[in-house]
Amino acid sequence: MWKITGRIVDIPNRRIFNGELTVKDGRIVELNPTDQVTDQFILPGFVDAHVHIESSMLVPSEFARLAVVHGTVATVSDPHEIANVLGIEGVHYMINNGAKTPFKFNFGAPSCVPATGFESAGATIDAAGVAQLLELPEIRYLAEMMNYPGVLYDDEEVFRKLAAAKACGKPIDGHAPGLRGDQAKKYISAGITTDHECFTYEEGLDKLKLGMKVLIREGSAAKNFNALIDLLPQFPDRIMFCSDDKHPDDLIEGHINQLAARALAHGCDLFDILRATCINPVAHYGLEVGQLRPGDPADFIITDELEHFKIKATYINGQLVAKDGQSLIPRVDVDIINQFNVKEKKPADFHLTAKSNRVKVIKAINGEIVTESFSATIPVLNGVATSDLDQDILLMAVVNRYKEAPPALAFIHGFKLKKGAIASCVGHDSHNIIAVGVSPEAICSAVNAIIRHQGGISAVYDDQEQVLPLPVAGIMSPADGYEVANLYARIDQDVKKQMGSGLTAPYMTLSFMALLVIPELKLSDKGLFDGKSFTFVDVFE
Repeated sequence: MWKITGRIVDIPNRRIFNGELTVKDGRIVELNPTDQVTDQFILPGFVDAHVHIESSMLVPSEFARLAVVHGTVATVSDPHEIANVLGIEGVHYMINNGAKTPFKFNFGAPSCVPATGFESAGATIDAAGVAQLLELPEIRYLAEMMNYPGVLYDDEEVFRKLAAAKACGKPIDGHAPGLRGDQAKKYISAGITTDHECFTYEEGLDKLKLGMKVLIREGSAAKNFNALIDLLPQFPDRIMFCSDDKHPDDLIEGHINQLAARALAHGCDLFDILRATCINPVAHYGLEVGQLRPGDPADFIITDELEHFKIKATYINGQLVAKDGQSLIPRVDVDIINQFNVKEKKPADFHLTAKSNRVKVIKAINGEIVTESFSATIPVLNGVATSDLDQDILLMAVVNRYKEAPPALAFIHGFKLKKGAIASCVGHDSHNIIAVGVSPEAICSAVNAIIRHQGGISAVYDDQEQVLPLPVAGIMSPADGYEVANLYARIDQDVKKQMGSGLTAPYMTLSFMALLVIPELKLSDKGLFDGKSFTFVDVFE
């Protein structure tokens, strides 16, 4: 048994008082007012209400080591990414690795593996597999139902998955970017309770009025905080904060605590903010995360101020897991599992035979995962369509990593590379190899660097080749999270400073250029895809 005193932040009752916590066997057994005055505040830990741990490029045990420093004690985690590579085996991997730490991972049953039938994934989880996962106590919910057309058009397999979650009494997460009006109403009426894909205030307001809960997302690529934060004062009981996808260098800088600080600077009420970051996710998902009450797990954080939320200490189940910016969670042994079945490519594999000099171009948007599109005239040399650096129109490729197949090729605008190429095996949602570069030769080199390491990110330019190996499912590193973050940051900076990219997060943006369920125009390993009509389209006009 031990005690700690501080200024208790009582979120439900919207008050702060001097108090003393008594902790025994990992739980708060007493919480009493005291006359003792201290400068430190004690409040519940932060919860990321929706995140793909895999996008940090870290296994769960390493993600936890970095996150606790910022006061995060729990996540609502969709293992959708590894499931697309390894199926149910991948979900078990995440559960087992996460269980080696005190951090509170709350995993969902991936609902869309593969995400669509228009790409090649490494596995399939059907309704029976989803039902099997939902029976596990570690699985808290049905993860984001990305197949919103399947919901709108009454797909039987989709509704079997929804029914399995309802039968278990577990909540269903949504994913319906841009869905409004009657379509949103039908989607929600299927029992889907949340959405983290709103990218305008009006869309978020519509969904909240229809009874949905909205997660304000601010990750490494998708940044919707500014568009949605004014919804918080109106719906403090139905707003949560999430990162969705967070690269390791960004995770070192901060997590949900950053969003709390930004919301306070924006003028939002302190207790509304803390309700969204600490209380609402726990209530919605039924998480076993302490809320600073007698009988609760002793999950709480300490800070000297309630403005920037710089965390002094983090406790999980009464265990001190971070102090003064240092993680106290030890590293654990990490197993390697993977599925990578292709050999190195040749430059000629990336030659796009021209049907004309007019092409459809994907337009990447900084800070968004949605894309736009336009048509352009490009150079044709010896019958091969080529990049045009003056127009910032670059060759793009998606290479099937699960079996030998010709690369899919198209053109993209927005990366602004002046030389070389970048590639990544973190390519949502199927995690094939995705690359952008100035020439077939450069793209070939970047892709082959990934293949040699059985997963990773790469950058090639001049005579340089840089690689961050990701051998766990081709998308995560078994290495120390801080070392991974530092190597990633160095490569990321080279892409910006040496190669010319103007994107805030070029690799995170790249990873979403094959995500077919997010409009408008994307590229899968099977071809150029229109996310609005849900059909393949020709690159050439």
